Amino acid sequence: MAQKGEIIKISGPLVVAQDIPEARMFDVVRVGKEKLIGEILEIRSKNISIQVYENTGGLKPGEPVESEHYPLSVELGPGLLGNIYDGIQRPLTLIRTKTGDFIGRGVWISAIDRNKEWEFKPRVREEEKVIAGDILGTVQETELIEHRILVPIGIKGKIKKIHSGKAKVEDTIAIIETKEGEKNISMLQKWPVRKMRPYKKQLNPEEPLITGQRVIDTFFPIAKGGTACIPGPFGSGKTVVQHQLSKWANADIIVFTGCGERGNEMADVLREFPELKDPKSSKPLMQRTILIANTSNMPVAAREASIYTGITLAEYYRDMGYDVALMADSTSRWAEALREMSGRLEEIPGEEGYPAYLPSRLAEFYERAGKIICLGKDEREGSLSAIGSVSPPGGDLSEPVTQATLKVARVFWALVSELAYQRHFPAIHWLRSYSLYIDNLKNYFNKKVAPDWMELRNKAMALLQREDELAETVRLVGIDVLSSEDRIVMETARSIREDFLQQFAFDKIDTYSPVNKQYLMLKLIMEYHEECLGALKKGALLNDLISLSVREDIAKAKYIPSEEIEKRIKEITHKLKEEINKLIKEK
Repeated sequence: MAQKGEIIKISGPLVVAQDIPEARMFDVVRVGKEKLIGEILEIRSKNISIQVYENTGGLKPGEPVESEHYPLSVELGPGLLGNIYDGIQRPLTLIRTKTGDFIGRGVWISAIDRNKEWEFKPRVREEEKVIAGDILGTVQETELIEHRILVPIGIKGKIKKIHSGKAKVEDTIAIIETKEGEKNISMLQKWPVRKMRPYKKQLNPEEPLITGQRVIDTFFPIAKGGTACIPGPFGSGKTVVQHQLSKWANADIIVFTGCGERGNEMADVLREFPELKDPKSSKPLMQRTILIANTSNMPVAAREASIYTGITLAEYYRDMGYDVALMADSTSRWAEALREMSGRLEEIPGEEGYPAYLPSRLAEFYERAGKIICLGKDEREGSLSAIGSVSPPGGDLSEPVTQATLKVARVFWALVSELAYQRHFPAIHWLRSYSLYIDNLKNYFNKKVAPDWMELRNKAMALLQREDELAETVRLVGIDVLSSEDRIVMETARSIREDFLQQFAFDKIDTYSPVNKQYLMLKLIMEYHEECLGALKKGALLNDLISLSVREDIAKAKYIPSEEIEKRIKEITHKLKEEINKLIKEK
């Protein structure tokens, strides 16, 4: 039963109340006469500090505060996919029909529709023994995703009764006989957002999350169940990269969390995603996507909730045995919210005013990613990949949020404004980025793509590094001082940058490159390099090699449809050898 205290102090999103009986850390409270949603952050004797997730304007000391006596939790069950929620899992589409274009204060609508009926198909029989994580039955949530109803965490026993047919989320679909007595199980479950969902075993990430972005998949891949950080200054394309990953990554479920981002960016997502088709099934992409929209004009405190809400929903689908990708855009806004609340709580500040516990909070978030064996008897594998963007002020990567993120994220895609200004997208810098999953994924690429995949990648990276060294010489004394071999290195590296790494997100073909196409494109560029070096030794002139007509075909290879790429690359390779042989014969 709810019990009441009263407000004694209001400081922006921080409200201090007193005399709340049996108050516990992180319990949900209802603040004021409008019952605004808040969460207990600190308990000092009788004074309880509360983080309020709604606008506190108009609150007065003396107004009541009620504790709900449970932690901030999300609702889990069929009906999540295709929805857009705010940071505390309120369905924005339904709120709009109730309050108009602006969210009214104190409005609460259930995250999952209680009246919709689902066709439940049981997977277990009566008298069968079940443990936590076992699949009781399934519901076809969308055309793309089968929703698996699991035995809740902490419950095991014998099935006394199992339902078959239509049911609402709150209806009892199973009765399980446990040591504590009979438990009625419905399709609706709740889970505290700050608590990691348990699993049976963590696995090594050895399969890549294929994104179709060449600079990522070939040079800096992320594994399924991996963690990645995308830092970059304003306008460098962080959001565009995350949109591309959301559209094309080979994950079963996408959870896109906009944390304190500008409203127009979330509006773009809302407008684009329902129109986009899933590349595998040609069904709308929203059928496997959950959007959490927390924009910069929403209350600051709700940014923290949005991050936790997103990763808890992602864990829920991971536990069903799906590959889930979580996009968090951006964790810097979350860190700013932590800094504001820490300041209002009068805590001792850390570097640049951020709380001293910022690194541990970021680590707790990214550590919830991973590839696992799910709970239950059937040994399902699931994965949760966490990809967070960071917005360092002025692109300064030495600031605390970026540095704390780099300590826990194993992939670093460094976006730089210089490339963005040159219209080079994705603006991921090839010499400042890295992936610590290369060794884990080497066997996968060598077996599934080509035996020389790793060797080819390393050669291309070496050329880009050599180009950077030579560029310094060129800046000082001009290009004419370089040897013919070094000029070929410069030309090949330029081809790698412009013809391979640069990718046009709005071109129907170039927006997505399968890994096989990526390999063939890079092999073609490296073939040009080897042929040119060989031709130089046989007396061919440098200018003739640089101005070969086949170079235009190499540049246009990115626009060749995937189904034709193998045939066309062979033709271009043949043309390359013919042109080079012709040059050699002429000497």
